[in-house]
Amino acid sequence: MNSQPLLFLRVMSGEAGVTAGRASAVPADPPAPRVCRRPAGVYNPFVLTEGFQPGDVISYTAMCSAIGVNLQRGMNFRLRGSDSIILMSVRPGAPYADRVEDEGKILIYEGHDCARTVNGPDPKQTDQPEYFPGGSLTQNGLFARAARRYKETGAPAERVRVYEKIRSGIWVCNGLFELIDCWTEEPAGRRVFKFKLRFAGTDGHRRPTVAPADLEDDRLIPSWVKLEVWKRDQGRCRVCGTTSGLHFDHIIPYSKGGSSKNPANIQILCGRHNLAKGDNIE
Repeated sequence: MNSQPLLFLRVMSGEAGVTAGRASAVPADPPAPRVCRRPAGVYNPFVLTEGFQPGDVISYTAMCSAIGVNLQRGMNFRLRGSDSIILMSVRPGAPYADRVEDEGKILIYEGHDCARTVNGPDPKQTDQPEYFPGGSLTQNGLFARAARRYKETGAPAERVRVYEKIRSGIWVCNGLFELIDCWTEEPAGRRVFKFKLRFAGTDGHRRPTVAPADLEDDRLIPSWVKLEVWKRDQGRCRVCGTTSGLHFDHIIPYSKGGSSKNPANIQILCGRHNLAKGDNIE
């Protein structure tokens, strides 16, 4: 096991020259993320993910445009001084062992690998780093410090917005979570960071309150259901066939007892038909 601090970059997107699951060499202290330009007065860049709710299906481009940053890594601590953001995937063959527990209320997120370098060690056989060689904290270190502060001092939990990759270029907004724990494991003889996040709700502009389990949390659609429904509906609105502005919708609303865990009760609708449907049972 190689415990020497190395460079890292957890990459989740297939867009903008980034290959999913592959790391590339970066400077010891990486530059700030690139900012996407937008017309003045159209959007406040310090209010993240304006308009996105859990279940919204969005493209990589739309996600970056709304956030205001061209995301180049999976972990983004306090991006632009506001909420943190993580990009996850539980698809078959995903390069990191992210997982969902307690029917979507808990996420277990795996940390960054070190970067792949010419003639360097295999990142999958090397400890995930907490510090850069210069002594500053990596993204692993920043998230771990926040989790420890919450556990040890009772400080407010770090707010983290979560986006899940369901196929190349297509993401789902999973909502707002709280970072409540971290630890390391040693699969195959190397150190790997694990972060535990708890669903906190949908309103990211005020301090979140965890909703009752029989109400808010039942809105969460498990990843396996999203994948099955996306394949069944072929990534299109079931009413008009459009491929833009999509949302995972409950056929029988959760407010009327509809299940999030049954693919037969979930469909893909565009924003127009989702709003038109409301809480009506078809």
